[in-house]
Amino acid sequence: MKINSRTRARRLALQGLYEWQVSGNAPADIERQYLVEKELHKVDIPYFRELLTKVPRHRAELDAVIEPLLNRKLEEVDPVELAVLRLGAYELVHHSDIPYRVVINEAVELAKMFGAEQGHRFVNGIMDRLAASLRSTEVGSSRNRQ
Repeated sequence: MKINSRTRARRLALQGLYEWQVSGNAPADIERQYLVEKELHKVDIPYFRELLTKVPRHRAELDAVIEPLLNRKLEEVDPVELAVLRLGAYELVHHSDIPYRVVINEAVELAKMFGAEQGHRFVNGIMDRLAASLRSTEVGSSRNRQ
């Protein structure tokens, strides 16, 4: 399967967001470290930078749209799944150019790759409800066509 540069950017950004959440390291420091140490071949570097810097900057806004959909406290969500949800919520809110189905699919794939065994199911459910809430017109018209 061919992996595009944005998918690669999301994967790398997710790792950086996880590190930021767990260690408290500054996103700028994580970015510098990753640009030196990680394999960046075919990575959309500007998109990686955007995700790594803007998801933390918009954390309060993103958490405010995620938390009402959870069946537990935000602090109780697995750190990998929380990073995936924040990244996906950021894309839904700030990138209307990316179809909601792509955002959900990318989030689920990240959860499968990096998360707990059944974490992708949790992420899929939250992302589906988040898309319906944040992009109701797009989701509604898509579901009406089916």
